[in-house]
Amino acid sequence: MDGNRKKKLGVALLGLGTYSTDQLGPALRQTKNCYLAGIISDDRSKEKKWIEDYNISRANVYTMEDFDNIAFNADIDIVYVVLPVFMHKEYTIRAARAGKHVICEKPMAMDVAECLEMIAACESAGKKLSIGYHLHFEPYNLEMMRLGQDKIFGKVLSIESGNGFVISDHPSSWRLKKNLAGGGSLMDMGIYTIQGARYITGEEPMFTTAREEKTRPDMFKEVDETVYFTLEFPTGAIANCVSSFSRNLNYLKAVAEEGWFELTSAFRYDGMSGATSDGPMRFDSDLNQQSVQIDDFAECIIENKISRVSGEEGLKDMKVIEAIYKSIKSGQREAIK
Repeated sequence: MDGNRKKKLGVALLGLGTYSTDQLGPALRQTKNCYLAGIISDDRSKEKKWIEDYNISRANVYTMEDFDNIAFNADIDIVYVVLPVFMHKEYTIRAARAGKHVICEKPMAMDVAECLEMIAACESAGKKLSIGYHLHFEPYNLEMMRLGQDKIFGKVLSIESGNGFVISDHPSSWRLKKNLAGGGSLMDMGIYTIQGARYITGEEPMFTTAREEKTRPDMFKEVDETVYFTLEFPTGAIANCVSSFSRNLNYLKAVAEEGWFELTSAFRYDGMSGATSDGPMRFDSDLNQQSVQIDDFAECIIENKISRVSGEEGLKDMKVIEAIYKSIKSGQREAIK
């Protein structure tokens, strides 16, 4: 390890799928407080390219079987869990017990109970836990937070948000299996709209009413295809949201007492766009969100600060998701507890 790297924290990516390959790996080339130190994957065919592309020491390459041996590796400070949802709890807990800080991809877990176990395990081990909410570090979404929470246009009255894409996965894909993904479009896409409504208002929703729509029941036998839901906030704001695996949606808009503000491209990795009733927003839409996100977590570790996207943030979203699924099942307005 060279002198410059000794000043940085080492990150190991657990799972080498598309998100790690296209987003997290490249982001770790740009980080200032950390670097890609290791990889963990059972796909041995990918090892050679990752080792060569990122100059990773062979000693820092693990499989799922020998994962726990990272406890003896001083090069690795952070494990970034980039696995299907059903594996989040197990590997977050194992990483913490191995003495590593953890970033876990969203959605945090299969349910609220698992979130609580993950938080408790990290606290018990004295390690920090963060969730991969990259939009908390993206300029356009940060502006939506500021405009809403600071009441720049007065009190927020309503929010409209949608996020979705037309899924082309094979029916055997883990995303279409309830026991592997926990749910469908709501867990994968709707979590962004929940986040958007929560961080515009700066409040936690109290009630939800939801319904599910399926146009392809043959594909979506186990998980939800499209979900329409409302969230009711303490100060009276109402958020109307949509998540979908059969529609291309990507927007976030708030109407306030004295104006409006919106992102017409809201939840992407780049290429954001937005405006207010006063005119267009102008920020750097090509900022590497993941790089800033991972750097911030490393800084939290170095300076012993709480992450703005801690495990508790992931838990709050899961409480909303559970209430939405309960409302779909009951057909009634449900409290978010």
